[in-house]
Amino acid sequence: MTGARCFSFTAFQDRRYRRSFSAAGLKSVTTDLGEGTVMHCWMPKRITASKPLAVLIHGIGANAMWQWNDFVSSLTCRFNVFVPDLVFFGDSYTTGPERSESFQARCVMAMLEAHGVQSRMNIVGLSYGGFVAYSLAAQFPESVDRLVLCCAGVCLEEKDMDEGMFKVRSVEEAASLLLPETPEKIRELVKLTFVKPIKVLPSCFLNDFIDVMCTEYRQERKELIQALHKDRKMSNLPKISKPTLIIWGEQDLIFPLELAHRLKQHIGEKAQLVVLKNAGHAINVEKPKEMYKNIKSFLIDPLTSSKQENHSNDHKVD
Repeated sequence: MTGARCFSFTAFQDRRYRRSFSAAGLKSVTTDLGEGTVMHCWMPKRITASKPLAVLIHGIGANAMWQWNDFVSSLTCRFNVFVPDLVFFGDSYTTGPERSESFQARCVMAMLEAHGVQSRMNIVGLSYGGFVAYSLAAQFPESVDRLVLCCAGVCLEEKDMDEGMFKVRSVEEAASLLLPETPEKIRELVKLTFVKPIKVLPSCFLNDFIDVMCTEYRQERKELIQALHKDRKMSNLPKISKPTLIIWGEQDLIFPLELAHRLKQHIGEKAQLVVLKNAGHAINVEKPKEMYKNIKSFLIDPLTSSKQENHSNDHKVD
């Protein structure tokens, strides 16, 4: 059938997520940051001055909507929510050579500043997004209130791969999984990221997903992964002093649980660790209710129980 590929399930699902984000009170905005860098972000249609700010930062994979759709409607009730697409995801890109998570963090900050955001932010970072969130807290401590890091192997070292910590043996092998080009690679990735992987994944759907989500900026995304790993040492990782919640899947095979304990120890007394049972790396998909419950208890409950400490002077937007 020549028309079999005319309908794209992935494009259809993307449109559904767009409607969902819009219904949650968010609008799609693309911002030119200068020097060849453009960043797309979902942001409030109307800023509420009394609400604190929350920034949700996605991991490697599909665009931000696919990773945060289960959380935006609940969080927009309590926060002015910003959901950026990191550089080389969604409609964000740069013509420059930088590929580090610190560059991604600076882009997120520049985008917020371009829209007059002056509030201190609560950041939730998922996987690769956790690396960017950590960098934001390290580079702009005066702009960050609280931090949630989900399955983010911030404390990995280059030598960990050589010493057999990971299921993959090289950065090249990791990139081939995280940036799949075949249905077989997607199935392999699903097995690694879920405790209970989806059994039936038709190749027609997987090929469609690859065409829509995994083709553009493939080389640049590979360079992001390489930059994350190259010369990485704990001794070079800056300390942060912000209250931090670390959420991890007990059976995470992408970033093993050892990295969660390493991160908690590195941050020190300001960090708390929650381990989700029967969960792998994709906790936003496998355990969204548990993940949200922990985010709520860390970010929202302190606000409702102690409104006088709501940093009311910090939440000003031009």
